[in-house]
Amino acid sequence: MTTIALLASMLIGGADADERAAHPTIAYKILTRPETEALRTHGRFAGSPADLADGFIHLSTAEQLTGTADRHFPGQTDLFLAAVNVEATGETMKWERSPRSGLIFPHLYGVLEQRWVMSLAPLRRDSEGRVVVGISSASPDGPSPPA
Repeated sequence: MTTIALLASMLIGGADADERAAHPTIAYKILTRPETEALRTHGRFAGSPADLADGFIHLSTAEQLTGTADRHFPGQTDLFLAAVNVEATGETMKWERSPRSGLIFPHLYGVLEQRWVMSLAPLRRDSEGRVVVGISSASPDGPSPPA
């Protein structure tokens, strides 16, 4: 893409070729225990205080999860990971560049519906501290998290 075309696409809100590339089919939301319980009880999650302040629900790709957990949930261990079916969210999911990091993140404009959650399980880390992802057998409406 030429410099002029790139500048024009930025001015009119268009995406360059890299941004139009296929996005992952699963996005992840890190939830606290109370947020997890709200999702299970009400069948939907309206967002954390930070989400509500920003006007959208912050999600991450698998590659972004460890950085998200480290930056926004330091020292917290009672966390859960919701795997969200991106296609099911339809037009409510937008991929936008973070002004802080420059990375493109999935943002959900609206509520997170439980029916879009493919799995919901305790957040786990490997021996090097990276968040472990993968669809588990835990269904979104499965057993309640241990007390």
